[in-house]
Amino acid sequence: QVQLVESGGGLVQPGGSLRLSCAASGFTFRNYPMSWHRQALGKERELVAEINSSGDITHYAGSVKGRFTISRDNVKNTMYLQMSSLKPEDTALYYCFFPGRKYWGQGTQVTVSS
Repeated sequence: QVQLVESGGGLVQPGGSLRLSCAASGFTFRNYPMSWHRQALGKERELVAEINSSGDITHYAGSVKGRFTISRDNVKNTMYLQMSSLKPEDTALYYCFFPGRKYWGQGTQVTVSS
């Protein structure tokens, strides 16, 4: 069955960096686009970034463009989100999403605070 396991979240100071990982299994990862989403407390879940199957086409939400980088390793079946210049408003639960079967990971918490 499909499994998406996120890791890499944590507490970081404003201006800091984190790299999230999403390890995928149960489907042919290299064939499908993937995406990262986030949900802050009291707010709706929103798209952060998405990437096509081969990794050469990406799209970002305006709020993270220039600060976050989405990538994937189709040999390791893993997607990444490199986050830099983090701001308190980036605080949220970050989810990996497989659109092909509308499957969500369990999420990893990112907290940006001094």
